[in-house]
Parts: sequence; C-alpha cells; structure tokens
Amino acid sequence: VQLQACGGRLVQAGGSLRLSCVASGRTFDGLTVAWFRQAPGKEREFVTAIRRSGGGRYYADSVKGRFTISREYAKYTVYLQMNELKPEDTAVYYCAASPGVILSNLANQDGYNHWGQGTQVTVSS
Repeated sequence: VQLQACGGRLVQAGGSLRLSCVASGRTFDGLTVAWFRQAPGKEREFVTAIRRSGGGRYYADSVKGRFTISREYAKYTVYLQMNELKPEDTAVYYCAASPGVILSNLANQDGYNHWGQGTQVTVSS
C-alpha cells in the first residue's frame, strides 16, 4: 500500500488542524495505522495509532485529550484531528501502516513497513 499524508500547514497556538493519510493500492482493512512526528533535531516519536481489529485507539500522553485518530473506510483515509495545538506540536507528521502490529509494539516505528512522505505542521506562539 502507498500512503499519502497531507493537510499540514502553519497554524496559531490554540488552533485546530486535520491531517489526512490516504491509501492507494489497497484499503486500510487489516492494517494498523499510526501517526508519528519528528521535530527538528529530535527523534521521530509516536503520536497515535488505530488498530486493525476493533479499531482500538492509542495516544501518546503528550497529545491525549487533544488529538483524535479516525478512519473513513469508504475514502481509504485515516484522519488525525489535532485541537488545542501548541508550539511543541511543530513537526513533520508521518503516517504509517502495517498488518500484525501487536499492542506492545504500537509505538515502535520499526513495526511499520509502509510510510507516507510526511507533512509539515508548524504551530506559532
């Protein structure tokens, strides 16, 4: 599956933004889909994931209560709704997908074998 992440832009602190991860080549059925982000000079970090079975959602503590991941099967799309944005949310956001990601490995980027190209989110103070 090929992934295309889009929707990133400059936004003021406190604002909202929705990122999209669009699949081509196949649907997201049977895949766990995650968002990671990488800020300048920092390691790539886990943001959130939605599991393939039952759609359980998991979030990094830093975004819990502010970000929401969701799927829209008919549009082959996974969304990341980001509210109450903070300057520290500034990063390149990547979507990733893979079958068979176990719960304990959701936040490990090595567990994902399909990646989108990244979309820049910049939050100004």
